[in-house]
Amino acid sequence: MIQAVRASTVLNVAALLVAVVAAASCRGTGTETGPPIAQPGDQGAAVGTEAAPPIVQPGAPGTPSRVITAERAADLSGVRHTEADVRFMQGMIHHHAQALDMTALVAERTAREDMKLLALRIELSQEDEIGMMQAWLEAVGAAIPSVHDHHQPGVPLMPGMLTAEEMGRLAAATGEDFDRLFLESMIRHHEGALIMVDDLFSTPGAGQESNIFAFASEVVADQRAEMDRMSAMLNAMRKERQP
Repeated sequence: MIQAVRASTVLNVAALLVAVVAAASCRGTGTETGPPIAQPGDQGAAVGTEAAPPIVQPGAPGTPSRVITAERAADLSGVRHTEADVRFMQGMIHHHAQALDMTALVAERTAREDMKLLALRIELSQEDEIGMMQAWLEAVGAAIPSVHDHHQPGVPLMPGMLTAEEMGRLAAATGEDFDRLFLESMIRHHEGALIMVDDLFSTPGAGQESNIFAFASEVVADQRAEMDRMSAMLNAMRKERQP
């Protein structure tokens, strides 16, 4: 019985070897009838036809992302700054500097702790961003505005910035009048920053350098979050004044 099983096993192995040899022979002669077996390096083989994952380029704030080619992605990796990028950074220094002028008024004109905390948050974030912008401008060899330049006569105001008269009214207000005027003015100031970012991304070729794109995107996120916080504070103040 054992000998019969062994004999059967030997025959089965022999038959399998014959089948393997026949298949190899057919592949070599091109007479096979089944689908070709993909070999390493074969052009057009099944393994090689799998599509590469798409490369997605994030859109500017408020705009959709898009799929780009590998060649375009390689080009973007070497994108350099433009004159519009430089003007954006220089103008945003003026813009942030006035925000610091506004927050400096808070401590002596309000009794609200939430107002003081808001002013501190704005002050810390915008001081840090001014330092970053100054370092970026120095690195690219561009002129670096002083944080006091926006006080000079004839210096154009960036979108949302207060005029000298409006700053005077803010400085003269106290208590609840100051709180309301500060929040309304700072919301408008922040809206101006969003306009500046929109203008940057609307300029052909601008806003593509990696540091500029990251900073402008952060401005949008941070300013919108603070605008929401200030709007909520204004609404709460109005409810407090209601009888």
